[in-house]
Amino acid sequence: QVQLVESGGGLVQPGGSLRVSCAASGRPFSRYTMGWFRQAPGKERELVAAINWNGQNTYYADSVKGQFTISRDYAKNTVYLQMNSLKPEDTAVYYCAADLKGFGYDYWGQGTQVTVSS
Repeated sequence: QVQLVESGGGLVQPGGSLRVSCAASGRPFSRYTMGWFRQAPGKERELVAAINWNGQNTYYADSVKGQFTISRDYAKNTVYLQMNSLKPEDTAVYYCAADLKGFGYDYWGQGTQVTVSS
């Protein structure tokens, strides 16, 4: 079992930055891939970024390349999503998820709301 708790969401103005965090507990943090998803109202949940178990490989959706950065801190068992130059279309609930076996994301956090608005 893995427990995931997101934090750091909120309201930010267009062009601003925000970092969301996801604290993991349970299984050893260094053994699984972590991903950040988002879901906007009326839209499907989409994977925006992922980082593999050793942090050497990352993935970004085309829509956030050069804008978002995913990272992980093994000492804190935490994965981060740094979001810069935010736009209103980045407004969504952001979820972190863990892929323990390489077959898909098995565990999910509760989500944190990010709203980009002036």
